[in-house]
Amino acid sequence: MRRFLDQNFLLLTKTAEKLYHEAAAQEPIFDYHCHLIPQEIAENRRFSDLTSIWLGSGAGGGAVGDHYKWRQMRANGVHEQFITGNADPYEKFLAWADTVPRLIGNPLYHWTHLELQRYFDIHEPLTPQSAPAIWKAANERLAADPSLSVHGIFKKFNVFAVGTTDDPADSLKWHTKAMETRVLPSFRPDRILNIEKPDFAEYIATLGTAAGKTIHHFDDLLDVIRDRIAFFHTMGCRISDHGLDGMPFTSALCDPGLWEKEVKDIFAQALNGKKPGAKENESWKTFLLYFLGQEYAERGWVMQLHLAAIRNTNSAALASLGPDTGYDAVHDYPVTEKLARFMDLLHSQGKLPKTILYSLNRKDLYPLATLMGCFQGESSPAKQAIPGKIQLGSAWWFMDHIDGMETQLRLLANTGLLSRFVGMLTDSRSFLSYPRHEYFRRILCNILGTWAENGEIPNDFDLLGGMVRDISFRNAQGYFL
Repeated sequence: MRRFLDQNFLLLTKTAEKLYHEAAAQEPIFDYHCHLIPQEIAENRRFSDLTSIWLGSGAGGGAVGDHYKWRQMRANGVHEQFITGNADPYEKFLAWADTVPRLIGNPLYHWTHLELQRYFDIHEPLTPQSAPAIWKAANERLAADPSLSVHGIFKKFNVFAVGTTDDPADSLKWHTKAMETRVLPSFRPDRILNIEKPDFAEYIATLGTAAGKTIHHFDDLLDVIRDRIAFFHTMGCRISDHGLDGMPFTSALCDPGLWEKEVKDIFAQALNGKKPGAKENESWKTFLLYFLGQEYAERGWVMQLHLAAIRNTNSAALASLGPDTGYDAVHDYPVTEKLARFMDLLHSQGKLPKTILYSLNRKDLYPLATLMGCFQGESSPAKQAIPGKIQLGSAWWFMDHIDGMETQLRLLANTGLLSRFVGMLTDSRSFLSYPRHEYFRRILCNILGTWAENGEIPNDFDLLGGMVRDISFRNAQGYFL
């Protein structure tokens, strides 16, 4: 019987062990999509206790932190006071320790113990009985060990770069000050697209102020967006990101002149406080994504499309705690037809940027994997053939467990080029999340090792080891930079 989380965890063959330990383990991490706070990176934050680094970003947790854990604590009957409330940090930790033994089968069970091992050299399972000693030992390490500051963590885990997620109105001042590693902004213009939101007009004014301009008309808005994209580009941004419930596309594109007049009218009415209807909302989002895709292509940026999340489903929780606190779920919009038409529109004009397609709904992965094969090839304006130009994004959020990662990897291998995949991301708000890259690499090596030992592929370490190194790091480095 193997020990819990031993050195060959998830590696079920000798070839898998060799691939992981000799090819994957030492590769740098390019965490190209995360939600880390740039100020905390720039200031090289030190964390006061295990609760602040593990459950929330404030000294006592607060409403900014790890909503993966918060969801499971609620499912375990923990009162909100001990999750996002004002309870003592130790009491919150004990509530988490009571939840962990009940997580068997959930990736959080593995991640929790990988993090205890990799950061604190604690190999004992977390239970209510072991919790007091683990709290004491971990807090002593946090206080004394410089490798547990933010910059120390980046060095310890060989983090080459991180891609934060940033609003177009952001000044990016903390990115300028974060010099210890590459902290690359990502352009996330969701608030420009979300014209149906009640604070849309207020946000547009804020966006104009960030650019030093006043936005009165639709053309003013497009000028400001171009200015902000240009500014982000000078700050090292090469990635955009879009969080979409479903993919918008309107048939009004058959008459671009009429379409542009329509969106100008929609924008003018929204600035005056009128909420658009469903048709107008879709027209607006279609035009803006079309406009943004062209801008990204001109600069060689990557466009990330995150699809199929239904957000803030619990209105009472949204009112009391705000967004991103654990009340989102998997959406079930149809995805392929509108996305295909959108990509074809940009591609037909030579303006389809490098694109990563993610869906939170497992049913979408096969359609996305086959659709992306229809748009591989050249990229404007350089007209260069780009390997893996269109990517099937990694197993994301509710799918970043063993089954989800294996499904995504096998499906990509079956329908495309697994060897060109840009690999894993954390999508996390926690500085303790880097073992998720290890988790992914072990799963990848186990798949390849199993195929090799079954005689399905050559047991050629140079071939497979190079492929593992590429997927672990080198493909992302080439794709994004």
